[in-house]
Amino acid sequence: MKNIFFIGALLCSFISYSQSLGYNDLGKLFTDEDNNGTARFRGMSGAFGSLGGDMSAIEINPAGTAVFMKSEFATTMNFRDENITSNYYGNSTLTNNDYSNISQVGGVFVFDTGKSTWSKTAIGFNYSVSKNYESHWIAQGNSNYPTFIYDDDYTDDGDNSNDTIYLNSNEQRFKNFSDGENGKYTFTFASQYSDKLYVGAAFTANDVRFYQSVSLEEDNNDGMGNNLTGSLREELLTFGKGYSFNLGIISKPSNNIRIGLSYQSPTWYDLTEEFDSEDGFNDFQYSMTTPSKTTGSFAYIFSQSGLVSLDYAYRNYSGIDVSPSQEFTEENQIFSTDFRGTSELRLGTEWRVKQFSFRGGYHYQQSPYMDAPVTNDVTGFSAGIGFNFGNVKLDIAYETSKKYDSYDFYSQYDEVDTTDLKIDNSKVTATIVFKI
Repeated sequence: MKNIFFIGALLCSFISYSQSLGYNDLGKLFTDEDNNGTARFRGMSGAFGSLGGDMSAIEINPAGTAVFMKSEFATTMNFRDENITSNYYGNSTLTNNDYSNISQVGGVFVFDTGKSTWSKTAIGFNYSVSKNYESHWIAQGNSNYPTFIYDDDYTDDGDNSNDTIYLNSNEQRFKNFSDGENGKYTFTFASQYSDKLYVGAAFTANDVRFYQSVSLEEDNNDGMGNNLTGSLREELLTFGKGYSFNLGIISKPSNNIRIGLSYQSPTWYDLTEEFDSEDGFNDFQYSMTTPSKTTGSFAYIFSQSGLVSLDYAYRNYSGIDVSPSQEFTEENQIFSTDFRGTSELRLGTEWRVKQFSFRGGYHYQQSPYMDAPVTNDVTGFSAGIGFNFGNVKLDIAYETSKKYDSYDFYSQYDEVDTTDLKIDNSKVTATIVFKI
């Protein structure tokens, strides 16, 4: 058995519909947001754009900060169970992982102005994990297409008579590990006009860190009893800061109806990339602008007993831009031609029985790739329960989501298929809220 290391451009992040994109995938990765938040927020699948009164709701629509009746503080713990099934040339491999983190901490301070017009103002601060990058999965199988075919005794002298060439494939093995998160710090200011209108503005700072380690191994033979194991490993670390702003309004045309509209600006990132492989180490600095997001919301309130809420959000991924533009001409062109505007739908309900609240929800997010099949869209359901102790509230939510994806770790070889992935996530969220 001989071992040999090969250098190659293996590293590429998750792709949809067999597209190998590099920086384009990072653009999608840093634009995407998990449906994270408080347990009440997640129990209703995040349908809070016209409701407010929740620490995570103010990240969708800052006007919701003025909906709070009293000052409060909330913190949230998140538990995630991830199951990724890879399928590579008919061979399925299941990888299961469990993760936990503090996904939200924040507070709102409410001030009664004593005026009949602008009757109330509020300021808020909230930290949340916008996107968690922790993941690990394995794929293995046999494409019958070896790419490591020469050992370290090979000489490029035009005479192959004495060289051993490994043209038969036994198996390929691939491991992907990622870590990090996109943390979001949101500062909001909002005010209530009379009893009919809420307006708000927010400034958000992002702190992003994404780490990925990948390895590939091939077992090949020459048909004469000689075996070759070829392997390569690469690591990528991308980190940096970003900032954006958010504007929103909530209208209350009647006691039963709430209408919300918010605009989230692009996020402007300054990023540093560190790349390590058998070929050496290098680093690079660049900027990225993610697209803006507009959310329209509607809710119907059934007196004190319950509510139904609907959010629709639109974001155009083709507007992602990487600079310096002269160095990313091809990537920016791909954003323009291969990415699209996406729709996101969140539907939630909540019903109160004495001190208890019962919640449920559904959410849908369209894939940003132009030619992606509907199976690449994210769909999920949620349920939750809350108990009000007076000045303390405890909320628990359960959420499940599913999508399909692909990964192309032989991007240079059209003869080799991508690995198909089925990604199932189950999340349990617990939040404790203190009235101040």
